[in-house]
Amino acid sequence: MDATKLSELKDFIDQCKSDPSLLSTPSLSFFRDYLESLGAKIPQEDKDTKARSFVVEESDDDMEETEELKPKVEEEEEEDEIIESDVELEGDTVEPDNDPPQKMGDSSVEVTDENREAAQEAKGKAMEALSEGNFDEAIEHLTQAITLNPTSAIMYGNRASVYIKLKKPNAAIRDANAALEINPDSAKGYKSRGMARAMLGEWAEAAKDLHLASTIDYDEEISAVLKKVEPNAHKLEEHRRKYDRLRKEREDKKAERDRLRRRAEAQAAYDKAKKEEQSSSSRPSGGGFPGGMPGGFPGGMPGGFPGGMGGMPGGFPGGMPAGMGGGMPAGMGGGMPGMGGGMPAGMGGGMPGMGGGMPGAGGMPGGMDFSKILNDPELMTAFSDPEVMAALQDVMKNPANLAKHKANPKVAPVIAKMMGKFGGGPK
Repeated sequence: MDATKLSELKDFIDQCKSDPSLLSTPSLSFFRDYLESLGAKIPQEDKDTKARSFVVEESDDDMEETEELKPKVEEEEEEDEIIESDVELEGDTVEPDNDPPQKMGDSSVEVTDENREAAQEAKGKAMEALSEGNFDEAIEHLTQAITLNPTSAIMYGNRASVYIKLKKPNAAIRDANAALEINPDSAKGYKSRGMARAMLGEWAEAAKDLHLASTIDYDEEISAVLKKVEPNAHKLEEHRRKYDRLRKEREDKKAERDRLRRRAEAQAAYDKAKKEEQSSSSRPSGGGFPGGMPGGFPGGMPGGFPGGMGGMPGGFPGGMPAGMGGGMPAGMGGGMPGMGGGMPAGMGGGMPGMGGGMPGAGGMPGGMDFSKILNDPELMTAFSDPEVMAALQDVMKNPANLAKHKANPKVAPVIAKMMGKFGGGPK
């Protein structure tokens, strides 16, 4: 027999030993019947084994298994967008003033003593107009003073305070910034900008400026404004922290879901690959034995061993074990055609009579393990030798011919080994 086919047959026998449920596969029913005819006991498969066997055979169930292996990840809950609630704040605010920027001084102009004196006079007139409630006039005089002395932070600070009285916070902030550029420690600059920012509802920024102003030059007006500004600043800070925490929690949950999804997908891919590996390892090699044995036994060993091996009465004179009966008259069952050329010459077309069951004395032992021959590479190789097969066929036709083959160095060891396999001689 071809070495490749022998290897395939051996693999199949090994698979049957490791997983007897393979013998329950419908396409191997002929082989199961054959083994049972020899007295072999086939393990009954349970429901779980049957289900596994169908997974191997049926592609539709493979698809179902694949569906089961899909990662089961909790569906991502749709979360509403976090919308910040309104914060109840105290204090009034004003609409931003969108007037064109006020006239600013030219810092590149050289300020003479005369200009400084003139600027002071203009400042005096502004204070007089301010005391009378003439805010616009006060702005005009202070603008003149800034033009004469653009390096004075006090002039910008004074005009910023007037803009606050006019409820023009943006104009006040521009003058306060100019004052702080000239003098970073200008208390009036911080005070004016803090009060202007409070008017715009910029509570946190207002509180910061007012605290700086109070540190540099404390006054009661700053303290009074801070009492209104700080509670709002604190409420907004708590509000910001709350929603920052909610956003962080939402991001963490999303990241955890993503991590679990990736883990589930990886686990599913691993399980699928493992299951495919197990399925492929449980499938018969060498073409899957469609309709019969691989390669050498297509069609379920037609012509060979039909109806079981019955008994082998007669025996091999001179030494076949008792379990083999008294001999093998009439041949071995119509030959084994269809073994794919695996048993040439004698066994392919000879050995008639075995198929019908060889009536006679004794017969094969009920518990005979025929796999002992199939798993013996030396015997299977010997069966591929035409000379050996011719001798065996001769003996099976007439057991008395055994004596003339005992001197044949090829045939005698084969017969002795077969006798040993069936318990009647050396192994």
